[in-house]
Amino acid sequence: MDLITHRKYPFIVALLLLLLTVVVFLLSSTSTDTSTIVSYFQAQPQNATVSLSPPPLIRDTDTSSTATNQNAAAPPPLITNETTDQNDNSSNAVGDDAAFDLIKWDVCTGPMAVDYIPCLDNVEAVKKLPSIRHMEHRERHCPSPSPRCLVPLPVGYKLPVLWPKSKDMIWYNNVPHPKLVEYKKDQNWVRKSGDYFVFPGGGTQFKEGVSHYVGFIEKTLPKIKWGKNIRVILDVGCGVASFGGYLLDRDVITMSLAPKDEHEAQIQFALERGIPAILSVIGTQKLTFPDDAYDLIHCARCRVHWDAQGGKPLLELNRILRPGGFFIWSATPVYRHDDRHRSVWNAMVNLTESMCWKAVARTVDSNRIGLVIYQKPVSYSCYKNREENTPPLCDRENNLNSSWYVPLSSCISRLPTDSKGNLHSWPTPWPQRLSSKPPSLPPDSEEAFNKDTTHWYALVSDVYVGGLAINWSSVRNVMDMNASYGGFAAALIDQPLWVMNVVPIDAPDTLSIIFDRGLIGMYHDWCESFNTYPRTYDLLHSSFLLSDVTQRCDIADVAVEMDRILRPGGYVLVQDTLEMINKLKPVLHSLQWSTNIYHDKFLVGKKGFWRPTGGET
Repeated sequence: MDLITHRKYPFIVALLLLLLTVVVFLLSSTSTDTSTIVSYFQAQPQNATVSLSPPPLIRDTDTSSTATNQNAAAPPPLITNETTDQNDNSSNAVGDDAAFDLIKWDVCTGPMAVDYIPCLDNVEAVKKLPSIRHMEHRERHCPSPSPRCLVPLPVGYKLPVLWPKSKDMIWYNNVPHPKLVEYKKDQNWVRKSGDYFVFPGGGTQFKEGVSHYVGFIEKTLPKIKWGKNIRVILDVGCGVASFGGYLLDRDVITMSLAPKDEHEAQIQFALERGIPAILSVIGTQKLTFPDDAYDLIHCARCRVHWDAQGGKPLLELNRILRPGGFFIWSATPVYRHDDRHRSVWNAMVNLTESMCWKAVARTVDSNRIGLVIYQKPVSYSCYKNREENTPPLCDRENNLNSSWYVPLSSCISRLPTDSKGNLHSWPTPWPQRLSSKPPSLPPDSEEAFNKDTTHWYALVSDVYVGGLAINWSSVRNVMDMNASYGGFAAALIDQPLWVMNVVPIDAPDTLSIIFDRGLIGMYHDWCESFNTYPRTYDLLHSSFLLSDVTQRCDIADVAVEMDRILRPGGYVLVQDTLEMINKLKPVLHSLQWSTNIYHDKFLVGKKGFWRPTGGET
């Protein structure tokens, strides 16, 4: 009665309604990140045991295996080191951040510190090499133990320009290497414009632009149908990857490859632009790709002496080129006829004929730039009819796909066959190729392959894309650290990004299957550093990888390599056991990363701009 008498009742009702609205809003906000994950679990059959891990692989005996650095002015605000454990009441049951409180991080020092690549910048190991005649100094020489310093940021580093704008322009301060601007100024590789590098699309062999050059190839050999029968390409000596960047619009994915050499930072330019690229060299060791992987290999003035060492470099291309695939060689010996160039051309003719490669086209365009296109045989008939068995066919006992620290071969790799001895067919045209049965898939792995594909499409769409604290609009360069059949990459195919599929050397060898699907990847040992520059990936994905890797090396070493590869503002997405997640989490915290854990299954880590100053705990 007293409330009514004093007319306070309407005020209290209004206050209660306001409080109720605030509570509902808070509850809905805190459940947003997990609603899609919950729906994923609810969508599973009621009687089924929910498994977030992909189906087990079938091991087949025939398938082997703006920021500133520490000396500059004030850095941007640090990303906070708060951990949110979504629906996880036991996230601290195993492991403790205190276990890593004593880690003392130091910044890498020296003239190469900002772009430090441990296995390619091992100066002491290179000094001890008996010879560098065959590019031995550009090959991998990993230090032991692995360094645990953190790579500093370039002065003035900023969050990268987003795709697709990045294909044409990047921040100068992110890759502050101007040598190419002057060295290649007449070839339109790259120009400096204010705070940016811009990429006009030129190249040594395509001064009128890459679109004119690609059209020239199409006219020369109409059999080459970009984005249909030709999907996966290797570009050797790629420059700033304008060739591969242009072909992305044709549904072609190109692995741009070059050594870390005097063409300063060409691969770093490519990756900053958002174009697939890797540091490697055709020297004395095999490339870390499987046999019969690429539909087409391209070399435009790539400066590789194909006939060196008895033709071993070209025999390596033959190994990784799919039967029926093409090799496009655009170089001066094709169209210049002085004695020096004629000698190189004659050596190339003799070598390709001995390997049974057929020259299907040779021409010169209006700019007096020429090319020749070779095709690899699809049967053994030519090999059997050679007058001399030189180079010989490789022994049948030769390990298929063996390429991790393996010397170049002096023999011709055998053509791929199935379990019945039938030669493999060419993959289905793209885009059907992605979901069709891969030619190299063993019969007893078909069910596991199909389950893996279904699993990843569901997990990516229901959990990864909508249910985790990841801003996918900022993600362009992605690495799957344990790619299996490539299901994660396949599930992301409609996103404006690309995925480097890594098959660990101690995992079942599925890399041929990944290439058969029209995707790219390579072999790697995660106890060593990866062949890429610092700050080149936006997201690293790891699915049940760490348990195996940490049996051979320390989890802190793996985390340091993640930190080196990842851009500030980039993400690590880990799916693993709770025990392993709680071992990794404090290491990431010691690096000043923020982390979120979901359903005891997923860890999302986000890298900040923090770098220690003179060593910090």
